[in-house]
Amino acid sequence: MSLSGLGKTIFTQEQIQQRIVEMGQEINRDYQGKDLVIVGVLKGSLYFVADLTRQLTIPINIDFLSIGVRTGQTNKTGVVSFKKDLDISITDRHVLLVEDVIGTGLTLGYICQHLESAKPASLKICTLLDNPAERLLNINIAYRCFIMPDLYVVGYGLDHEGRYRNLPYIAEYHRGTQKV
Repeated sequence: MSLSGLGKTIFTQEQIQQRIVEMGQEINRDYQGKDLVIVGVLKGSLYFVADLTRQLTIPINIDFLSIGVRTGQTNKTGVVSFKKDLDISITDRHVLLVEDVIGTGLTLGYICQHLESAKPASLKICTLLDNPAERLLNINIAYRCFIMPDLYVVGYGLDHEGRYRNLPYIAEYHRGTQKV
């Protein structure tokens, strides 16, 4: 894979893993003795969910949601739909929703409303990157690894046109320089 377009490393593999260890300890403490379901949002959260859940010593279930923009619509409309819903019931269970990046909060608000309709015992949010500068909805984030810089980034689940998710670190990406 050509890595053209990549800029400086923003968060190293070591920084990411250290923060996930710390977050795992917090989640283990906070959910001790509770029936916890980890819900990841595909595809961006895949690596984060995998590494985070390996740090958990409490019993958990894992499931995934997938969302997308409706056919014929653009990202600017904010019209999203579920491509994949949960396979397990979250009713009366504690849910930790795991995201890769939280920006405006509009999509996350839609997901939370959907999950809350299943009447979980609790619903909290965990994110790898938080971008509060873009926030349009007030969202309570229980666990965050890093505040996102005002840059376009890829790696560790974050992509540009489906590429670069597999990088073990997060780097700046300069759009328009990639050769496909």
